[in-house]
Amino acid sequence: MNLTRTTREQARDYFHSPDLIGVGMAADQVRKAYHPEGVVSYIIDRNINYTNFCTEYCTFCNFYRPMNSPEGYILSNDTIFEKIQETIDLGGTGVLMQGGLHSELKIEWYEALCRAIKDKFGDRIWLHFLSAPEILNIAQISGITVRDTLARLRDAGLQSIPGAGAEILDDEVRHRIARLKCNTEEWLDVHRTAHQLGIRTTATMMFGTAASPPSSPGAFSAKAPPSDASLKKKLPPWSSLRCSPSVVSTSTTS
Repeated sequence: MNLTRTTREQARDYFHSPDLIGVGMAADQVRKAYHPEGVVSYIIDRNINYTNFCTEYCTFCNFYRPMNSPEGYILSNDTIFEKIQETIDLGGTGVLMQGGLHSELKIEWYEALCRAIKDKFGDRIWLHFLSAPEILNIAQISGITVRDTLARLRDAGLQSIPGAGAEILDDEVRHRIARLKCNTEEWLDVHRTAHQLGIRTTATMMFGTAASPPSSPGAFSAKAPPSDASLKKKLPPWSSLRCSPSVVSTSTTS
């Protein structure tokens, strides 16, 4: 099978295709070409939202609370430990931790949290922690570079980075739905830097907001050059891509 990069035009055709089974079978052929052993794996993990305070005010988000809101929270270490222990007790092996962009939590707070989690749970739990916008926010309020932020968090116990905050990697759409959040190049730069530091990352795409169909193939193609570059340099690329719809929710914690 010829595993050449899907072009933007091909992606647009897939996007508009009514043949969902056919598109799925084509994707499965790619999977089989990369993994002919026929083994598909999964993990059991849990999302933990350590804070809902946020300064970004994205139009699609019902989760955030403005700074100083009486409905805002920062989870204590003990509460986070309880949630992790519950995950382990149910057979889980990892946690995805992310939250709002807090204007006062600096790098030292996150380092201490990573170390506390790894000191208590060690290799029993994989720490998949902090989206690109959170990394950028930590770097900015701490007065350090993105590279130093990632390196310090890695050394404190962070093991991989989720793809949250990507939404749609199309700056025109991003400006409409999340104008205060990082732009496409800033999001990509965090992931490129993480790969250079040996940190695996994932990618996400959220559909069903203000995105027009051409934006979605563009969001995929934006991730292609950094991924190809990482593979050529034998650096860890994105390990997965997760697509999810925009869902209206009133939840405040997990």
